[in-house]
Amino acid sequence: MALQQDIGKLGEDLAVQCLEAHGHTILQRNWRHRHEEIDIISKDGDEIVFTEVKCRSGQPADAPFRSVGTDKRRLLVRAANAFIRQFHIKEEVRFDVVSIELGPPRRIEYIPRAFYPPVSGSRK
Repeated sequence: MALQQDIGKLGEDLAVQCLEAHGHTILQRNWRHRHEEIDIISKDGDEIVFTEVKCRSGQPADAPFRSVGTDKRRLLVRAANAFIRQFHIKEEVRFDVVSIELGPPRRIEYIPRAFYPPVSGSRK
């Protein structure tokens, strides 16, 4: 399990570097609400960005971002709604994904606006 945690930490560190290179200011890492976690919360211009990081070692059969399915999206939206309420966020929000294949070769794919929350997951 420690190896998987090391891979996850490396992936998140690389994702932070990627987001900062795209002009983001990192606000939080590994923000938790109950059982949900948001890997990275950042500010990009006038938007708050909730970023899921998917990292794989070796050469995965499929791109890591494809594992951000419907259930994971629901959990992210629920956690984001809690963050929005707790910190009284008024800015627009979006959901991004950073997909990392450690390789070799190493490949980092940044996907802004990777998904939109379902209507039932919108903030009220």
